[in-house]
Amino acid sequence: MRLNALDQCPIPEGSSAGDALRNSIELARRADQLGYGRYWLAEHHGTPGLACNSPEVMIGPVAAATSRIRVGSGGVMLPHYSPLKVAENFSMLSALFPGRIDLGIGRAPGTSSQVAFALQRDRRQPSPDDFREQMEELLGYFCQSQTRGPFRQLAELRFQSPEVSLLGSSAQSAVWAAELGLPYVFADFINPGGAAMAAYYRDHFRPSATLAEPRTSVAVWALCAETEEEALRISVSARMMLMLLFRGRLIQVPSVEKALAYLAQEGIPIDSLPEGRRFITGTPEHVRGAIEAVAAEYGADEVFVVNIVHDPAARLRCYELIAQAFQLGDSF
Repeated sequence: MRLNALDQCPIPEGSSAGDALRNSIELARRADQLGYGRYWLAEHHGTPGLACNSPEVMIGPVAAATSRIRVGSGGVMLPHYSPLKVAENFSMLSALFPGRIDLGIGRAPGTSSQVAFALQRDRRQPSPDDFREQMEELLGYFCQSQTRGPFRQLAELRFQSPEVSLLGSSAQSAVWAAELGLPYVFADFINPGGAAMAAYYRDHFRPSATLAEPRTSVAVWALCAETEEEALRISVSARMMLMLLFRGRLIQVPSVEKALAYLAQEGIPIDSLPEGRRFITGTPEHVRGAIEAVAAEYGADEVFVVNIVHDPAARLRCYELIAQAFQLGDSF
């Protein structure tokens, strides 16, 4: 099983977006040394606690700061963009870093409906629900042997192709990934009920020019520390952040002390889960077992580890301990 990192670029309270992005580059360097296979950057808009609005902007600096690990988007939210522009961006990145660039595509807005509307170029009416057509066009730019999309003559430009995957947290994404013959990445950290969708993808997969067999990955929220108590303690920052998100409040990542005080004031046990989410926390041995159980549940070939921690050093240590638990390679 391949182990990867998914980075939402969290902004600790008291820090700037620039600090958070530099923390991400440092974490990517360490993930490269530790033996992680991929380092993907998420896309979020209008969120004070997450710094990455444009994965394509961060991929270049991260790829330049690393030497082996594949770097990509987890993902680009295609409804906001022209498929041609996305193809151009990732063709450039693939030309600069051959064999190391991934293009994960998502359908969700990565923000509120109001901010999604602000992102539209034409605001005279809501954007059409034409994601499948967008995907056909995008793939057509990368596959000269295929005739997808309305601008087939542009395939003559010979775009450099990244490895394209489809991301999802619902049943529809599994249908499209199977029909298009793409690798499928399910966001268990958003919806822990995706095993049946992953099974549908495998059962209905149609081979494509780029993928002969189905390839399933799962993104799991996992936080590791030397002791169960410490792992639970540092997880409270994300718990508070998510609980307030569900109440319509967006904040930067609070300190552990602030989050502990908030949970105590609300009368919420520290180990409470935000409703509908799966949190894995604990020692390296416990986290490895739990990650392997989720991977088996999904029939996953790869696992992306994602988490939010206030202290960048504790976050980096988390990825070190997980790498050590899985014996990825040069862990220390």
